[in-house]
Amino acid sequence: MVAKNQTVDCGSSCGGPRKNAAARIFDTARELFYRRGIRAVGVDEIVCSAGVTKPSLYRSYASKDDLVAACLTSYADESRTTIDAKLEAAGPEPLGRLYALIDHYAGQTSDPDFRGCPMTNTAVEFPEADNPGRSIAETCKSEVRDRILDLARQIDTKEPESLTDGLLLLIEGAYSTHHIFGSQGPSGCLRKSAGRLIESYLKR
Repeated sequence: MVAKNQTVDCGSSCGGPRKNAAARIFDTARELFYRRGIRAVGVDEIVCSAGVTKPSLYRSYASKDDLVAACLTSYADESRTTIDAKLEAAGPEPLGRLYALIDHYAGQTSDPDFRGCPMTNTAVEFPEADNPGRSIAETCKSEVRDRILDLARQIDTKEPESLTDGLLLLIEGAYSTHHIFGSQGPSGCLRKSAGRLIESYLKR
């Protein structure tokens, strides 16, 4: 067991290079924010868990808000990269790409360790329009909507905007119900429900 405030040298104990203070702060904060919520985690807990000093944190991040923004930006970047790869693997056909996108979100909610979408969680925690975290969350969600809408417009559908918003409602509903019922609850119906919705909008 590592004593409180004791630093672990990963270079010797983990077989790899030791992370610098900024990297440890970032990784620790990202994990704590996701597992516990942003408001529930203070700067003191972050530096204690990361095994660094508070001045080390403030040398890397001007404020907790800046650290939150960095964590959310990394989530957004990872999400874009993952979705790009899923769409590329699905091939050029728009309907197949749309189902691949839905499968991506269904896969998230099937994970028992899933703690919800970081962007959705942040938007709930911070209703203030001027909060930097909320701004990043809104931008990310808008990008998701744009991706779905672009695919909906490429397939032969009635009212692609309505289909897009319906799919977003299903995705966000799956995120929300996962918090209550877990991976075995209503979120397990995401792909089936999305498929039925898509079918209902296809022109015959």
